[in-house]
Parts: sequence; structure tokens; C-alpha cells
Amino acid sequence: MSAYVIVELNVTDAKLYDEYKKLVPATVEKYGGRFAVRGGKVDSMEGGWNPARIVVLEFPSMEKARAWYGSPEYAPALAMRLKAANAKLILVEGA
Repeated sequence: MSAYVIVELNVTDAKLYDEYKKLVPATVEKYGGRFAVRGGKVDSMEGGWNPARIVVLEFPSMEKARAWYGSPEYAPALAMRLKAANAKLILVEGA
């Protein structure tokens, strides 16, 4: 069953975040993932939720998503993102 990493981001250091974005795709691909959404335009339709940036990654399974997030390949990029942005991140199983 597919799994999704859903991230709401507020970038606080655009230059550092741009460097982070260069590192991430190879790590996602290594774990069988792909970007479904990467910071596109957001239209708030209900509830007043108007995030500055949304990212959605799709992985073949929850295990692959967890493995990617905790991987040694992603660790340096994650440390960079934690400095460059405030985020809320969840993993969700697909239907």
C-alpha cells in the first residue's frame, strides 16, 4: 500500500533551503519515492488553512517512507532543512 509524506513548510532561510532542495531528490528516488507536490500554488478552500508551502512525497509503502526519513542518505539534508524551515510533517498510508 502506498504511503505519503506530507509536509507543511515555512521557509526561514531561502538560500539554505535552495541547497536542501538540490540534495533531496536522489534520496527520495533511492527509496522508491517520488514528488507528487513540490511547493505549487495553494488555494485555501475550507477551514482557513493557508500554508506557505506544501510538499507531498509518495512511497511504495509506509516502511519505505520511514526508511527514507531515517536514512543516512537523507540525514545531512534533514539537518539542513531543520535549520532552513519550520515544518509539520506526517506519514500517511494510502488507500
